[in-house]
Amino acid sequence: MTRVAPLAILIALLFSSALPAADDWIAYGGDPGGLRYSSLEQLTRKNVRMLEPAWTYRTGELPPAVNKLSFFGLHATPILAPPEAGGSLLLCSAFNKLIALDPATGEERWVYDPEIRSRPFNSYKCRGVTLWQDKQAKPEAACAWRVFMGTTHRRLVALDARTGQGCEDFGEAGVVNVDPLVKALPQNDNASGVTFWAPPAVVRDVVVLGSAVNGKQRRSAAASGMLRAFDTRSGELRWTFDPIPRNDGDPQAANWDAKALQTTGGGNAWSMLSVDEKRGLIFAPTASPSADFFGGTRPGDNRYANSVVALRAENGKVAWHFQITHHDVWNSDVPAQPILTTVRQNKRDVPVVVQLTKQGFVFVLNRDTGEPVYPVEERAVPTDGVPGEVLSPTQPFPTYLPPLVPQNITPDDAWGVSFYDQAKCREAIANRRYGPIYTPPSFQGTVMFPQMGGGANWSGGAIDTKRGWLITNVAKFPYLLQMHRAEDLDQKEISAPGSGRPQGPPGKIKGTDYAYSQGPLLSPLGAPCTAPPWHTLLALDLNTGKIQWEVPIGSIEQFAPVPLPITLGAPGAGGAIVTAGGLVFMGGTPDEKFRAIDIRNGKTLWTAKLPTAAMATPMTYEVDGLQHVVVAAGGHQFLYPDKPGDWIMAFRLPADEAAAAGK
Repeated sequence: MTRVAPLAILIALLFSSALPAADDWIAYGGDPGGLRYSSLEQLTRKNVRMLEPAWTYRTGELPPAVNKLSFFGLHATPILAPPEAGGSLLLCSAFNKLIALDPATGEERWVYDPEIRSRPFNSYKCRGVTLWQDKQAKPEAACAWRVFMGTTHRRLVALDARTGQGCEDFGEAGVVNVDPLVKALPQNDNASGVTFWAPPAVVRDVVVLGSAVNGKQRRSAAASGMLRAFDTRSGELRWTFDPIPRNDGDPQAANWDAKALQTTGGGNAWSMLSVDEKRGLIFAPTASPSADFFGGTRPGDNRYANSVVALRAENGKVAWHFQITHHDVWNSDVPAQPILTTVRQNKRDVPVVVQLTKQGFVFVLNRDTGEPVYPVEERAVPTDGVPGEVLSPTQPFPTYLPPLVPQNITPDDAWGVSFYDQAKCREAIANRRYGPIYTPPSFQGTVMFPQMGGGANWSGGAIDTKRGWLITNVAKFPYLLQMHRAEDLDQKEISAPGSGRPQGPPGKIKGTDYAYSQGPLLSPLGAPCTAPPWHTLLALDLNTGKIQWEVPIGSIEQFAPVPLPITLGAPGAGGAIVTAGGLVFMGGTPDEKFRAIDIRNGKTLWTAKLPTAAMATPMTYEVDGLQHVVVAAGGHQFLYPDKPGDWIMAFRLPADEAAAAGK
């Protein structure tokens, strides 16, 4: 269903004086390579304290309209269409409404509603949409500029960016139903768990969809994590790539057990893809194969899972691949958008892919070959997992760039807000298996530090192109993962909906003899069992390998029963952006604050109190001579469950301050 503004209004919009600047935020990551950098410099360290609200928009998606047992979140980063594409701010809601707003006023121009409704225990997210120009079409033709969106119910949508009308030549009136393609695969157990959260990637006239595979923690034979490429004009399927190498003639198939190839699912790319139009490459960060915490049914390294995979746009063939984790049983998905940038080496700029990980590692790979630009060494790791497990004897460790989070835990690392609290945390660690990174899951329960929700996660990073600095936020708190013999547990309880979720009852891993339980390792007072800060923002010089600064980000004042004399750093989701004005903008914390930060030293220069937490990455653009910064304030159902939101909020300088900045 599409709601469109009247023709007269559309004509007025197309020729409005409210025109974006040349430096548009045209993709989820600012550009298709995920730099999250803007050359706008109206906002500076001197005037940013004058930022004020410009406009607010609400999507209308809040309980009670949303089922309380479903999992949803407004995590979108808007993009800005250029004037010839309508000049609208384009974004998607958790339930895949595709919305066009006036970037100057926030007024709604059009809305496309696929009418997705909330169901219990389903996940509803949409992190962004993608814009594409058909250079073969006449500029005034319908759908000469298209906006693409993947949906929760497995559709690929193509709309005219100027009007919101479906593109008639694309699929059926602008919609390709991907559901039959998903269900037709042999690896289709719980195919309804396959969803499209991330914005599609467009390169050389193909639009590429990754996917989330919900439930791969719970079954060894989960749904396939296949990537699919469709023709940008017709919507016809052009090629597929399966990260579990079932494609005919794939050289990695020989390194897999034959039975595992037939049954293993996942390996999917649920996070944001990056593209290099010049090279005709798509860079996919892939997840763990199923099941997440037990790999006895899939012996071997399991390549292309847990990897950065570079695919050729014309046919989906692998140009190169680099595996971050061999035979993953820690849910160490590659979570962040690969960042396409350059580093300075031997007095020349080298095109690279920078990949952040949950482990807190930073891998820098040659963009053409996938070879590490900085050294990576294979180090011995423990291999004594639960019976039937076959772990890799080594894992890759970068040696030039430092890890961004701690890589080990012992009882001596226990922390608490009181001596009692600390003693209970020390006991909790001592009574579990603990040690360095890649300590295997165990019946005793393994304390993971770093852990599956740590490191950079999907928040990813931004590049200060002037300095060659990577700006990223990382989480630092311990997690407990415990394996169980399923036969020892209540069968109804471990198979019930919601089992296996963090801090819930154990969940059965279908196809194995095991169940698992998981959750953050907390003290009796509910604080993480390691010392704060638990969430930091940092600047890493990609050329020298030095961390330039690191500061706690986020506070818990509204949750603390008594004032605490230290800044704790409160974990959240959503990353940072960088502007040429010397600023970092970031939400991503549960304290309901949006911040502007000095790029030189990490000092907070300005904050705005939001109606709820902004668990999304912001963006910036200029319209009518005013630089705006926009962020989605939607809360987070796991990290911040009591206050969901549906706000899109924009900030800018007062007109007189902006005029003074331009002189």
